Amino acid sequence: MKEHYLAYIQNSIKTCWDSPALTNYKRDSYTYGQMAQYVAKFHIYFEKLPLSKGDKIALCGANSAQWGMAFIAASSFEAVAVPLLNDFLPESVMTLTDHSEAKVLFVNKEIWNKIDVAHMPYLQAVISLDDYSLLFARDKANEALYLQLDNLFEAKYPGGFKPEHVNYPTNNFDNLALINYTSGTTSAPKGVMLTYRNISSNIQFGLWGIPNGPGDKLVSMLPMAHMYGLAFEFLYQLAGGTQIFFLGKVPSPKVLLDALSIVQPYLVITVPLVIEKIFKSSVFPTIKKPAIKFVLKTPVMARIIHNQIRKKLLNAFGGKMRMLVIGGAAINQEVEDLMKTIRLPYTVGYGMTECGPLLSFEDTDKFVKASCGKPVHRMSLRVDSEDPAQIVGELQARGDNVMLGYYKNPEATAAAFTEDGWLRTGDLGLIDANNNIYIKGRSKNLIIGANGQNIYPEEIEDKLNNQPFVVESIVVERDKKLVALVFPDYDRVSQESLDSMGLAKLMEENRMRLNMLLPVFSRISKIEVRQEAFEKTPKRSIKRFLYK
Repeated sequence: MKEHYLAYIQNSIKTCWDSPALTNYKRDSYTYGQMAQYVAKFHIYFEKLPLSKGDKIALCGANSAQWGMAFIAASSFEAVAVPLLNDFLPESVMTLTDHSEAKVLFVNKEIWNKIDVAHMPYLQAVISLDDYSLLFARDKANEALYLQLDNLFEAKYPGGFKPEHVNYPTNNFDNLALINYTSGTTSAPKGVMLTYRNISSNIQFGLWGIPNGPGDKLVSMLPMAHMYGLAFEFLYQLAGGTQIFFLGKVPSPKVLLDALSIVQPYLVITVPLVIEKIFKSSVFPTIKKPAIKFVLKTPVMARIIHNQIRKKLLNAFGGKMRMLVIGGAAINQEVEDLMKTIRLPYTVGYGMTECGPLLSFEDTDKFVKASCGKPVHRMSLRVDSEDPAQIVGELQARGDNVMLGYYKNPEATAAAFTEDGWLRTGDLGLIDANNNIYIKGRSKNLIIGANGQNIYPEEIEDKLNNQPFVVESIVVERDKKLVALVFPDYDRVSQESLDSMGLAKLMEENRMRLNMLLPVFSRISKIEVRQEAFEKTPKRSIKRFLYK
C-alpha cells in the first residue's frame, strides 16, 4: 500500500485551499479550506463530548456537502463512520443506528422527525445535515458544548485556521474505518466492516486508473451511503482535488442531463438503467427508423451517422467527459453493442460492498465488450470450477479490498469465506485467458436497484406472505421493475366467493399495503396471480430459476 486516502485528501486540502471542493448544485459551495475548518470544529466537539477512537458516528441523509464534511470529520477523527441510506424506513434507521452503537447521528430533519431517540440509547448527540444545528443532546453540558463550538474553535486557532493545521492520521491501515449496512432489515442486519486499507486501496486504484485533479468537476448522483457512490463519487474526487456537485435526490433524466450540461464533468459514473433510458429515449427511436436503418447498411454513411450519435451523446454528458463508468448490474446487450460501435469511451466495472467496492475494471481502450474488466490492483479473483474459462463457477476474491467481516455477525462472516480465506462473492462467472471477467448470473438472489441499492427479495416476500389470501410468493425483476408472483389461498378464495376481478382487486390492495412497509427502491410494481403452486426442491424450497 503506497498511500492512505486521508493523506491524499490532506494533500488536496493544503494545495487546493481556496479551490471549490463541495457544492450543493445551484445552492451553497465550500472550498477545500472551508471543508477543513468544519472538520476541525467537529474534531473539537468529538474530543470534548468525549468520543474515543473507534466510537461510531452514523450518517443518514441525502447527498450533500454537509454529509461529505461530516463523513470526513468522522473518518479523520478515527471514529467508525456508519452511512445509512436515507430511503431506509424509519424503523430500519433506528434499528441500524442502535445496532451499530452509534454515539452521534448526522441526519436530515425530515428523517429525524420520523424517528424516536428512545430507540437509540447509545446516542449522545444528533446533528442536522441541513444546517448543522443540534437536534438532540443527551444532557445540558453536551448542548452547551455545541453552542460554544465557534468560541472553542477561535480559542484553539487564535491566528486563524491555516493549511498547516491540517494533519490527519495515516498509521491505521488495518483499523476499522466504516460499517456499511447492505440491508435495511430489522431482524438480521449485515454491516460490512471495512478498514482504512480497504478504502485506501480503492481510492489509490481510482487515481491510477482515472487520473483527476484541480479543475476537474463531477456530478454526484449515486447515494454516498452506498460504497459505489462513497468511494468513487466522493473520496476519490477529494483525493485528487476535484470539485463535486451534489444533486441531493435521485434526479430525473432531464434534471441529470441539465446538470451534466452545466457542470461539464470529466467523468460520469452511473448504473445501467440511466444509460439504457438515455439510449432508448434519445438514440434508438432515430436509428430504428426505416430510412436510417437502410442508410446504415452503407459503411461510409454508417460511420458518419455513428460519429454524429457519439458527438451528440458526449455533448449531452457535458462535452468534457473522458470516461463513462457503468456498474452495479448487467447492461443491456443492444445498448452495449451500440456504445462499442460508436466508440463511446465507456467501461463496465464489477464490485460489491464487501470489497469497498472494486473487484474489477479496465480502461476504455482495452475493455472487452460483455466483460467487466480485469481484477484491480492488489486483488485476485478465481472461479470455483474445473475450467475457469469454460465452466461457470462462483467468483471468489482475495486481497487488500476485502472486508474484515460482518459487524456482530460471526456466523455470516464465517459463511462468507472459503476454508482457504477467499471471499465468496455469490456471483457466477468465467475468467478468460487474458484475465477478463464475465458475470453469468448470481448465485445469491440479490437484486441491484436503479441507484445501486441492494434489494433482498426474501425480505419483501416475508412481508408479502403475511398479506391476506397469500400462500407463497417470489419477487423477480422485469425491465428494471420488481414484480411479485403470488400463489393465493384458493380455498379461502372459494369460501369468500371471489371471482377473478375480486381477487385481482384484493391483490392490488395487498400490493399497496406492502409498499407502505418498504423503502421506495424495493417497492413492487405489480402482482401476478399464479394458478398453480411453485415447483419445489426436495427441501421444499421454491425452484427460483424456473420463474422470471
